[in-house]
Amino acid sequence: MPIPDSHAAPRLSAWRQLRIWLNIGLQSFGGGAATLYLIRREAVERHGWLSDQEYARYWGICQIAPGINILGLVILIGWQVSGAVGAALALAGLLLPSAAITIMLTAMYSRIEQAPLVQAALRGVLPATVGLGLLLAVGMLRPILSASRKEGRASLAVTWALLLGSALVVALTSAPVVAVLWGSGGLAALANWQRVARKRRAS
Repeated sequence: MPIPDSHAAPRLSAWRQLRIWLNIGLQSFGGGAATLYLIRREAVERHGWLSDQEYARYWGICQIAPGINILGLVILIGWQVSGAVGAALALAGLLLPSAAITIMLTAMYSRIEQAPLVQAALRGVLPATVGLGLLLAVGMLRPILSASRKEGRASLAVTWALLLGSALVVALTSAPVVAVLWGSGGLAALANWQRVARKRRAS
């Protein structure tokens, strides 16, 4: 269940919610980054179900939980909008068109995979997917950096250190991703505890 928040999600009819998620599912080409971008655009920018901070927090929760992260995020957002019904509608709307399109494309690809035109098209898809991932990363990073900046230079420095440090650990070592995520969360919690303790002593 999502963390209670002051941000109130507007109530929508079940049919309207299903249409929104079906639309996301129909456009979810390009993998996780593209799907996350589409979800963020609908949930944050178009419909105001979540704020930037809430979206980043929900995605953080999904990162430290087992299973398919995007499905967890979809369930959290659906629950935020209209409880269990919203979660079910969100999950069904995202998965049904994606599964149908995947089955159809798999059947077609087995017949045309060696065609030069198809190979060239696939090489063009990858840069576009990376571009969507970068756009998503910037959108999710902005509220985190903004919140850290308000807390002071030390908090901002910790955020950048965790960002760059985590990337380097994953790139240069074979450390389990879950260890990197929990380690980064623990360091952030420790830094925040020390910052609050210093403020209390100063007052």
